[in-house]
Amino acid sequence: MLSTLRGRNQYSLRIPTFREGISLLAGRPLRWVPQLLGFILVIWYFGPIIRGGPPDDFVYELPPPIHHPHLPPLYKPPTASANDWKLRSHQVREAFIHSYKGYRDHAFPADELAPMSGKIHNNFNGWGVTVYDALDTMWIMGLSEYFDEAVKFIGEADYTTKPKQYAPFFETIIRHLGGLLSAYALSKDPILLQQADKLGAMLLPAFNTDSGLPAYAISTRTNATRGGWTGNTLWAEALSNQLEYKYLAHITGKPEYFEKAERCMQLMYEANVTDGIFPTQWNTKTGAPSNNKFSVGAFADSAHEYLLKQWLMTSRSETKIKDLYLNVSKSIIENLLYVTPSREMLYVTDADMLKPHPRNVPSGTFEHLSCFLPGLLALGAQTLDLPASEKEIHAWAAEGLAYTCWLTYADTKTGLGPDVVSMKMFTKNEDGLWLPRVENWKQQGRSGRPPGLREPGAATGKANRDYTIYKRSYLLRPEALESFYIMWRTTGDPVWRERGWTIFQAIEKYAKTEIGYASLVDVDKSSEKAPVKDEMPSYFLAETLKYLYLLFTDEELIPLDKWVLNTEAHPIPIFEWTDTEKKLFNIS
Repeated sequence: MLSTLRGRNQYSLRIPTFREGISLLAGRPLRWVPQLLGFILVIWYFGPIIRGGPPDDFVYELPPPIHHPHLPPLYKPPTASANDWKLRSHQVREAFIHSYKGYRDHAFPADELAPMSGKIHNNFNGWGVTVYDALDTMWIMGLSEYFDEAVKFIGEADYTTKPKQYAPFFETIIRHLGGLLSAYALSKDPILLQQADKLGAMLLPAFNTDSGLPAYAISTRTNATRGGWTGNTLWAEALSNQLEYKYLAHITGKPEYFEKAERCMQLMYEANVTDGIFPTQWNTKTGAPSNNKFSVGAFADSAHEYLLKQWLMTSRSETKIKDLYLNVSKSIIENLLYVTPSREMLYVTDADMLKPHPRNVPSGTFEHLSCFLPGLLALGAQTLDLPASEKEIHAWAAEGLAYTCWLTYADTKTGLGPDVVSMKMFTKNEDGLWLPRVENWKQQGRSGRPPGLREPGAATGKANRDYTIYKRSYLLRPEALESFYIMWRTTGDPVWRERGWTIFQAIEKYAKTEIGYASLVDVDKSSEKAPVKDEMPSYFLAETLKYLYLLFTDEELIPLDKWVLNTEAHPIPIFEWTDTEKKLFNIS
């Protein structure tokens, strides 16, 4: 049940008394009948407000969650009014309060809440990761009491791992350090800077490998490191610390933060990689590629983000990073973007890039994690000085991919998106490549909309989806909503807000528990209460609810020309290197 809203009218009106009303009617009984009926209607409708507000048990009923009927091509839902969006953003704020209160009452200071049983999960060092991930969301939503309480708790942390415990480097950087830096940038509370400096220094020995690529995990007690289950450094692990460490170098003046993070970038500049096709795994000892997989999914996703966002964060000064992003995004568009045979859904997959190049073998797998890509491409199209034809391609790819992400929600019985789907492919893989189809469409006169952007509408049944669901769970993930937010901010099209609202209603209906929100086991279960998992990931408060709140708030609270958001949706301010910093950090 969505939360009750109450309001009070600040204005007062004088309504005639009953005796005055009778005296007015005396002698003109018929003439006053319409006015009398109107008078009764006014008293019935506005009486509670005139008396100082609605009764305590009055509830504004919101419309029920939208099911997903077959939508005609290019369907545009009705645009909500400003008051509607204000109400919707308030509902998201209430959802955050419900989540955090549940965590605070039942799981604090553990990492995460088990929202069905009220038990705890300690899967990220046991340092209270939900507090760190939720911190800047509290600030953005104006929850000052929660924020102040959280800062006091954080100020007492020492970040020393237990004996034989190792902190996962990637997750601790993006969640804990990212949360601290973002909250400091927003609030300027010195405790947060002090703790960010402490944690950043304690994690830094993870870079002390033969290559300079970070180890999977580190003991902050002994500085010992260990590798992950792959035995290699994932591309996402190598390139998802630069936003945090470069900003930390900027606000502390400590060159070691910049140097360690930049060493990873230098390896990428010098790598023996063709056409920006960076593989997903790298040898931690040699710093060389160790497989041929090209992907924007789980092993690589945030690395793609950080290429563009590093360039933006340092005021577009590090041009080698921009060039790297352009090469990589070009290869993604050329090699990983496909359409399905029937609905012509544009999707991004991964591929084994076999020799001789180019020859790719796509898997047809489309991950929910990959739904960050349309937002990234839209941001690049908005900020990069691209030739008109390239800007067009990036913008089209962003729109088509974001719509496919939406369809994976709209097609299911719960209205929530599955974690992984397997797309139907053409008999010959190359027939499904998106870019050649676009070029052919151009040559034939550009009639109608480009391939992959024709918006077929929600499927009428599972057989008509053009994909099968491979992993059926909905893990409260943010990536689709992240892209909807950026699509709305960069295009101004309110359809992305409406789609976000539909998703939020589905979350409220199927994921809400008495003390939080839970991941779903199967998005295609049609019962009133779909089966859920006893977990509420901290990123639900850091990302999913934050992006929904920003999507429904008319004011741009985190302007995209002043902030970049790390891969955990922690905003970091855009800044310029000073001449002193350029000399100190050896930035050319």
